[in-house]
Amino acid sequence: MEGDVLDKLDDMSSMYDFDPITGNIPATKVEITVSLCVLYTQGVETKQWREFGRTEVIDNTLNPDFVRKYILDYFFEEKQNLRFDLYDVDSKSPDLSKHDFLGQVFCTLGEIVGSPASPTSTFSCSLTSNDSATMQFCANKLDKKDFFGKSDPFMVFYRSNEDGTFTICHKTEVVKNTLNPVWQPFTIPVRALCNGDYDRTIKVEVYDWDRDGSHDFIGDFTTSYRELARGQSQFNVYEVINTKKKMKKKKYVNSGTVTLLSFSVESEFTFLDYIKGGTQINFTVAIDFTASNGNPSQSTSLHYMNPYQLNAYAMALKAVGEIIQDYDSDKMFPALGFGAKLPPDGRVSHEFPLNGNLENPYCNGIEGILEAYHESLKTVQLYGPTNFAPVVNHVARYAAAVQDGSQYFVLLIITDGVISDMAQTKEAIVNAAKLPMSIIIVGVGQAEFDAMVELDGDDIRVSSRGKLAERDIVQFVPFRDYMDRTGNHVLSMARLAKDVLAEIPDQFISYMKTRGVKPNPAPPPYTPPGHTHHHTQI
Repeated sequence: MEGDVLDKLDDMSSMYDFDPITGNIPATKVEITVSLCVLYTQGVETKQWREFGRTEVIDNTLNPDFVRKYILDYFFEEKQNLRFDLYDVDSKSPDLSKHDFLGQVFCTLGEIVGSPASPTSTFSCSLTSNDSATMQFCANKLDKKDFFGKSDPFMVFYRSNEDGTFTICHKTEVVKNTLNPVWQPFTIPVRALCNGDYDRTIKVEVYDWDRDGSHDFIGDFTTSYRELARGQSQFNVYEVINTKKKMKKKKYVNSGTVTLLSFSVESEFTFLDYIKGGTQINFTVAIDFTASNGNPSQSTSLHYMNPYQLNAYAMALKAVGEIIQDYDSDKMFPALGFGAKLPPDGRVSHEFPLNGNLENPYCNGIEGILEAYHESLKTVQLYGPTNFAPVVNHVARYAAAVQDGSQYFVLLIITDGVISDMAQTKEAIVNAAKLPMSIIIVGVGQAEFDAMVELDGDDIRVSSRGKLAERDIVQFVPFRDYMDRTGNHVLSMARLAKDVLAEIPDQFISYMKTRGVKPNPAPPPYTPPGHTHHHTQI
């Protein structure tokens, strides 16, 4: 089953279709070993369950230890619901209704990758290889293809698929007007080159570039990752063969040679390597309690508590929080408010705990945050101004205390309006960019959010007092862009979460790389007493 899934990733067999942005490497893959029978995945839009694969059948045991694995595309920014159904198989029929249904379990892929191996976990997960290979080639005495000059050669690399087809995985640059080109070194993920099979055939085609796109075929040769890994040697000098030319000419030897000049491999750590090594994602939410939100008791207010539907604040919090919570083992989250007058003396605060407990602002899960938010609306008075810097600095203090890669902090700010302390917030963001933290801002209501776009820093990096932020750590989206006119809030919130969370893994990796922090080795999968695992983890 997993071979089929991998082979369908990107069957781009023509070099003309090759897109260097999307064609090189598919999504991060995680490999799951489960003690269950049938895996179903759920579509985000339809919510329908689709069968993904089945394990092999193990007869006559109450403790099956399945060998077959599932390989799925993993996306941090999506809530990927999974269902595992277990059957007692009575015959060889593929029809599940013919067998005894024993039970089922529901979870998310995030829960599996975010949980340490333990006696309570039925699942284990491993990552496919994330090594990257850097190599350089030159060629000698290639066939001359141009009438008025020498050739303009380039090479196209293909990985072989299990069905005998080939998928393009790299194309070199064109070296103009030479029969002895030296191409620039290039780096490619090992998985894109051979899918983790070091002996799998790699085909390389050599072409003469033509402006009109009708590139002339010079010849090809085959190799494998294992051969290339030998580095520069007599084994890595390849004859370029043009089969048609060879059949026509008796004295044909080759159409030139290609030589591997250098080869090296480097481990590229991914977001999941750190998560499996024990890094925790700490989630904090900060909610805007300024008066511009409107009186919470009136239906026009952005804080209005409709008994039949969540308001924009609650929807945004739930959409983002339900995904991030899978990466925090204790599910206890600090929840803050800003811009309100607090009882009993009416002082204005821009950094108050929603649960009213200064010593312990933590709420139990996303539901706990929502409960504390609802209670706060009954006790505080909406006021102002809209200051972000205090809550940014609040989380930054915690992040500054843990810079060893064991924890990463994500602050979600939900706000309705124009920021009042822009200079201080910019300074807070520039300082926070040096720390293991990211900031998500969701703008609710109909206000202009020009200042938020500036804080986002996608086009121009945020700066303060002449200092540029070391990393881009802010992602802003306006909530109104995700409101589904058909009323399908589940789908619209999934889209919102996807957009605001998509940058977190790269921001996370950029911090770890600049600090030279490597992931801890993942703990071995939990093995019940008396069980022996024979699983080969790639």
